[in-house]
Order: sequence, then structure tokens, then C-alpha cells
Amino acid sequence: MASKDLQKQSDSQAIDLFIKQVNSLPQVQTAGGRLMFALDATASRQASWDQACQLQSELFLATKELGGLSVQLCYYRGFGEFHATAWINDTQELLRQMNGVSCLGGHTQIRKVLNQALRETRQRPVRAVIIVVDCCEEDVDQLCQKAGELGMLKTPVFIFHEGHDSEAERVFKQICKLSGGAYTPFDSHSPEVLRDLLAAVAVYASGGRKALEHFSSSQGQHIKRLTQQLSK
Repeated sequence: MASKDLQKQSDSQAIDLFIKQVNSLPQVQTAGGRLMFALDATASRQASWDQACQLQSELFLATKELGGLSVQLCYYRGFGEFHATAWINDTQELLRQMNGVSCLGGHTQIRKVLNQALRETRQRPVRAVIIVVDCCEEDVDQLCQKAGELGMLKTPVFIFHEGHDSEAERVFKQICKLSGGAYTPFDSHSPEVLRDLLAAVAVYASGGRKALEHFSSSQGQHIKRLTQQLSK
């Protein structure tokens, strides 16, 4: 019995020593978080794409004091066309990439966005995925499977849903819940709401939940609702 107690004491001391050694290591300064910014570039999204081009600078401006942000722009359009850029650290480069895209008719390809997020975060953590979309035309179970995998990797999905498609809303809420993210609707006629939502997730990706809570304390109810979903 005494030998077991001694072993427990020895193990506890070893753990304490390990923690002390880790805490004594120099703090590594990061260059900010990584965020995937995915947009539906099918024909119905042209007006919102133009709007997002005007608002994308919020992603970088909101995180300037938090260590910055790296953004990967993803979009899908046409017949099975999906694109993902390199990681971008400059607002002008992101704007240049977005301005070079025109919307084409086609079905949603949200599963490809989730697959891309899985590939990237397995190489190096992605702090958040934003998807701006108006509908869903894909297998729900497949999307939920991918969302659950992202949840296991602690990569939350934030879906900003334009319009009033109730079936799409149901699917999007499941994706966000399974991944640990948050769902929120927005109206394209209220661009300031989309601007604030983009900024909020950028703050979360760069500085974590505490930074988002601090940011949301001075924002409207749409940002507070987003923050509350994360705390559930």
C-alpha cells in the first residue's frame, strides 16, 4: 500500500515538474489566426458578392491589434467549379482576388468548402470558417458528417445566411452546432450587419472567445446572439 502511495506522489511530482518547465518556456508570438472565407458565387449571389467585396477589409481592420489574420478565400460556382486561394495577409490582395471573380449559375458546393477546411486544419489549425450562402442543395447527412469532423478538430463553422429558406436554415444550424460554430441570418439590404458579423468572426479567429466577448460588448444584438451561441 505504501509503495502505491509513493508511486502516486512520484507521478504527481513529475507532472508538477513538467508543468513548471512548460510554463518557463519563452512565450511564442503568433502572427494571428487563420480564417477561411467561403462565398457562394452562383448566379443568385452576384449582389451579395459585390457587397462582400466592399466589406472584406473588415476582416483585417478588426484584428489589427490582435496579431493580425491570414485569410483563405474559397468560392464555388458553375458546374462543379471550386477554388481556394493561397493564404492572404493583406486586404488589397484579398480584394484583388475577389474582384477577379464573376458569378455563374450552378448548385451549392458546401461539402467542398468543408472538405477544404478539413484538409487545411489537419496541416495547421484553422480558427474559423465563414460561409456566406443563401440556400443548400446537397445531402444533409454528408454535410453534417463533415461538420462533426471539424468539430472534433475544434474548427467552428460560422454561416451567414441570406434570405428566408427555412429548409436551408435547418441544415445550416445543424452544421454550425456540430462544428461548434454559430448561425445567423442577414439581410443584403443591411450591409452594416454583414460588416459587423465578418468583423466579429475575424476577432474570434485572431484573439479567441475572450476577444470576441470584449468586441461584442459594444455591438448590437446580432453580434451578441452570435457570441451566445458559442458559449452554449
